[in-house]
Amino acid sequence: MEATESVLSEDEECLIGKVEAWLAEKNPGEIQAMRDRIRCLRGLGEAVFRYPSVRESHVLRGEARDGDKLIESICAFSGSSRLLHLPTKVVAARSFLVAKFHAFSMLALLVGENTEYYKPLRRILFSVISILITAEVYFSCLGDSAFPGNLKLKIANDLVSLWDSGTDSRAIRHLPTLEALWTARESAPPSFGTMDGNSELLRITIDMGDDWQDFLVEESTSDEATWALEEFLFSLSYEELQEVRSRLIRFGIPAVNYDEIRSYLGSKSFYTMVKGGDIKDIYNFYIDRRDAAFFRKRTGAPGPVHTLEELYLKYRIILEQG
Repeated sequence: MEATESVLSEDEECLIGKVEAWLAEKNPGEIQAMRDRIRCLRGLGEAVFRYPSVRESHVLRGEARDGDKLIESICAFSGSSRLLHLPTKVVAARSFLVAKFHAFSMLALLVGENTEYYKPLRRILFSVISILITAEVYFSCLGDSAFPGNLKLKIANDLVSLWDSGTDSRAIRHLPTLEALWTARESAPPSFGTMDGNSELLRITIDMGDDWQDFLVEESTSDEATWALEEFLFSLSYEELQEVRSRLIRFGIPAVNYDEIRSYLGSKSFYTMVKGGDIKDIYNFYIDRRDAAFFRKRTGAPGPVHTLEELYLKYRIILEQG
């Protein structure tokens, strides 16, 4: 992307203009703060996208560097050591997405309950969060020794396409599907009840495609997939689920609600509860589960060592290969 192009989409720029005009009428004292934040965002984006394509070939001290070398590098290094091997544009592009999230969060705060502007602003925020989570899911897959090398190459190539496309997230093939999964999850908070997960799973499945149902059938005999799915549905860790179910059996309790769950486990949950409020909860919920899975993998503790998103992504990529 050239620096002369807008770092925001036409729709995003149009929405910013509408919010600015609305503020000029309703609360002119806050316009300058908004203008300053958006100006900084555009300036950061222009600086980021001045960097050359990460696929661009060049030779430095006799060593050829290009997109293929970058993909090999991404696959070779672990998560803890990968940062300093990534091109500056990659790291900066991530920073731009975070800055974009904060800037549009500010706009959402300024418009308050004005749904005409709040709803499209929230869609933008959700899109940014989806891109950030998708990149995290891909990186988790790359750091997993159980993933075959040919799958890792596909994942790394998708990541490079995403970074190189700037604001165009369509370059990453599985983003729409993962985004649909998080959308369905956000709109289907757990009801708990008998803790069988049937109602939660049904509400999510209704909004998903055929490959999601095929995935559920394919993984129906996998304990790990079941555990990861339950964590996703209930916003409870494997350990918490075991504790709650043990209590239900011990005391012959047929069904529970959220308040009862919290009285069993205490006020502090292992995982961020996604209730459709703060959109950052979706990101935090994934990171919580990813870190817990990584801890179990390192310590040999029982429970899922992959998130549901990782298992689903792996399934989709294998399915593509036929």
